[in-house]
Amino acid sequence: MNTSFLTKIIALFLAVIGVLVAALQSTNQPGTDPSAPDQSESIPTQTETTPAPQPGSPEWVDQNARQLLDSLSLREKVGQLFLVAPEALQIQSGASYSSTVWNDAMTQTLQDYPVGGIILFGANVSTPAQLQYFTTSMRLAFPTAPFIAIDEEGGRVARIGRNSNFDVPRYDSMEAVGNTGDPQNAYEAGLAIGTYLQEYGLNVDFAPVADMNTNPNNVVIGDRAFGNDPQLVSDMVNAAIDGFHKAGIITSIKHFPGHGDTTGDTHDGYVAVTKSWEELKNCELIPFIAALDNTDMVMAAHITLPNITTDGLPASLSHEILTEKLRGELGYQGVIVTDSLSMGAIIQNYSPPESVKTAFLAGADILLMPQNFTEGFDGLVAAIETGEISEERLNESVLRILKLKIQYGIIDCT
Repeated sequence: MNTSFLTKIIALFLAVIGVLVAALQSTNQPGTDPSAPDQSESIPTQTETTPAPQPGSPEWVDQNARQLLDSLSLREKVGQLFLVAPEALQIQSGASYSSTVWNDAMTQTLQDYPVGGIILFGANVSTPAQLQYFTTSMRLAFPTAPFIAIDEEGGRVARIGRNSNFDVPRYDSMEAVGNTGDPQNAYEAGLAIGTYLQEYGLNVDFAPVADMNTNPNNVVIGDRAFGNDPQLVSDMVNAAIDGFHKAGIITSIKHFPGHGDTTGDTHDGYVAVTKSWEELKNCELIPFIAALDNTDMVMAAHITLPNITTDGLPASLSHEILTEKLRGELGYQGVIVTDSLSMGAIIQNYSPPESVKTAFLAGADILLMPQNFTEGFDGLVAAIETGEISEERLNESVLRILKLKIQYGIIDCT
């Protein structure tokens, strides 16, 4: 046999044996997996994900409110700004009597004027069964869950508490509660009132009164206030708010920036407070400022402040008061609601479209009970469609309102 040929055969055999041995050694290396992909291939890096907001957290509320806001039409957004009496929704039937039962005419009106909520008065409250059925019926009728509000301060302003058909806690006045000097009593009053409001299907109370009874000739506040000492009133107001919150009720302090040092009644017409801003900050404003981080809403009064503003407008319509003072200087970020826009101080001087548009441009979020609210509603829609009012401004208010509804479970996003 040719020696050279034999040498080549042996070399080839040894090479094959070497390859096999190397392969076996690689397979038996610790930590290697013969089925694993080639380590030379690129392995994608795992992407870190942001955890979803926890239900009930501010981030969760904000996220859901923004999603809901994006789903609403222009008229549905504008509707969230309006809070009206049930009688206002009977425009299809032409009825003007006080309502104690929800009817088809009201539901029909909501299709064109999808308001954000209802306010009830004594004439809307008859018996426990009637009230429960009424509030349940209205909740079912609304396309977006409504605020169902009432003025239930305790004392002489108590739509349910002053009805003898209801077995609920009753109070002589908030002044009497304040006279005890113990904020715990204000807390218990807020909790007791809030508990029965929740039981009968209400979710907003335009209370507590944060005004101080500083003028003995005051005909509209008087014993509705906790007293005339700023610190006492502050403590009582915050304690009452805590009680309402414990019961799950949204609160609105009133009547900003202070109706205590007046002699007139804005239900009837023009009322002025002649104090300067610094004078108010040293007295009437103290309970409001102390409660701004605790309350859900602030109700703006129709009082005019000639030594503070240059626009000559009631506080509820004044950009200087609502935006520059309340939101700007005092830093309030919650919901601003006007006092009733059907009161004398407003309707004697402004048409429904004028009062609605002026209040909204001033910084109000909720427009309470405009006279002929459909005129104000349509006027506001038109102002946004023409660009006179930006949709960005509209979204700011609607977002505040939706957040509050979601926060309190009025709109269920779970």
